[in-house]
Amino acid sequence: MPNSSINVAASNPPELRPYQMQLIKDLYTKLGQGHTRVAVIAGTGAGKTVIAGQICAHAESRGCRLMFLVHLDVLVGQTYDKMRSFGLHCGFIKSGWKEDPSAPIQIGSIQTMAKRTWWRKWHADVVLFDEAHTTVFSQVGQQIIYETHRQSVHLALTATPYRLGREQLGDHMETLVASPVPSELQTMGFLAPMKYYGFAAENQIDLSAVGTVAGDYDERALKNACDRPELVQRIVEEWLRLVPDKRTIAFGVDVEHARHVAEAFNRAGIIAAVVDGETPIKERHQLYAKLREGQITVLTSCNVISIGFDEPSVEVGLLLRPTKSRALHHQQIGRVMRISPQSGKLHGTILDQAGNLNRLGFPEDVYEYHLPTTEEPETLGMGSAPTKQCPACGFILRIALMECPECGHQWIESAQVILDDLAEVLSEQQEEQIQAVPEAEMIRVFHLQRQRTYQEGAAPSWGDRRFFEKFNCLPKDDWCLGAVFGSAPAVADQHAYKGYLMAIARRQGKSISWVISEFQKEFGPHGWEAVFFR
Repeated sequence: MPNSSINVAASNPPELRPYQMQLIKDLYTKLGQGHTRVAVIAGTGAGKTVIAGQICAHAESRGCRLMFLVHLDVLVGQTYDKMRSFGLHCGFIKSGWKEDPSAPIQIGSIQTMAKRTWWRKWHADVVLFDEAHTTVFSQVGQQIIYETHRQSVHLALTATPYRLGREQLGDHMETLVASPVPSELQTMGFLAPMKYYGFAAENQIDLSAVGTVAGDYDERALKNACDRPELVQRIVEEWLRLVPDKRTIAFGVDVEHARHVAEAFNRAGIIAAVVDGETPIKERHQLYAKLREGQITVLTSCNVISIGFDEPSVEVGLLLRPTKSRALHHQQIGRVMRISPQSGKLHGTILDQAGNLNRLGFPEDVYEYHLPTTEEPETLGMGSAPTKQCPACGFILRIALMECPECGHQWIESAQVILDDLAEVLSEQQEEQIQAVPEAEMIRVFHLQRQRTYQEGAAPSWGDRRFFEKFNCLPKDDWCLGAVFGSAPAVADQHAYKGYLMAIARRQGKSISWVISEFQKEFGPHGWEAVFFR
């Protein structure tokens, strides 16, 4: 926490990506056309704070005064760190941070601003609303736009312009500029490719008794539906089956639910911890560091790591809280979509126990950004949520498809098979990509890449990455069987592969459970004991 505002020369400001520079250029074009209320949309992982920092740096260099509004205490420090990296002179409107009205940039918490008055007469050429789908609609935000700073330029920064309720961002902003959509950022290599797993509709959480409050599920009733021992135990079992040893964050209904999930993982021998709204900021950062360094494998929370959490090495997200909010849904998935070359992460994985993918769709199916208003539907340009579950393998796909792209099931009049396990689900974009290339050809290429990866001594996930770069989708897990050694491997092949995996595990800090899991992908679920324990 600073004792005063600081003016530090930027010795090494962040280097902007090409699309970030283009977004800022587009913004200045809009301002040059006379617009004074512009939404700046940059999805999770697109670098919204870097974009905001560069805008502030340009404005300060031109002698402008800015007000930067945030809605969470933890975001004050994060925003200040980014401003400091650009060498900017900041003051604060935040309890516990020393005020300096002479500073050209004021970082303000809307909670503190509601209790202060001096900022109302503080001239601001530009007002930036961070997490604008929240701050613009606050009492302070509305006062700034329509009363105290009507003549200022208003920039609404958000990763997700959509919000629950009738009133929308387009009711207050005139136009928008935007970063590329998530699927484009994945293709560019700035976001990680994703794998999604969900339960069949018959086995999802029963929400029939859960009402709605303020547009989303009633939290008290939701807790009764979700915080059940059998559901908590089930997600631990599926985690162990699908993503053992991977850094994981879990989104619970409330603090007690998050605590129960962490306790279940700890009982299973997986080190887990809880972070909640009462956790001091210093302690939060310590927990995040432990997750990054592998001292914690699973970090559970309630409404803490959905916003403001930035740990790119996280590989898995557990969706345990059903929601009707597309913004919250995309924010939670976005925590896992960041790239992390330093940790060896090559893709993210979502395990959806809440049925949110089926209800709200995939970030990859956002085709374009727009400003929703009370008159326009929220889903315009966003793609449609999948609406049909394959009864044979559990994949979710568009209702119009009559053949499952995963297992080839044909839709005829037949009884559905109820599945208990999580099954992989595909976005619309992934379905279209798989249908565009014969599966046999994709398997052939994947096997060649898997063999090359083994020969180079690289981690198996590099084969997945190479496949994604070629086909813009990830391979199916069952394609790994026999990929390197064929259908009749020798015992010597099994021991060689075990040695290869053990070397990678030592290099990357993986556990023996990861080694066994990867071994079973190549040789099948049976017979591994003879190689590992004899």
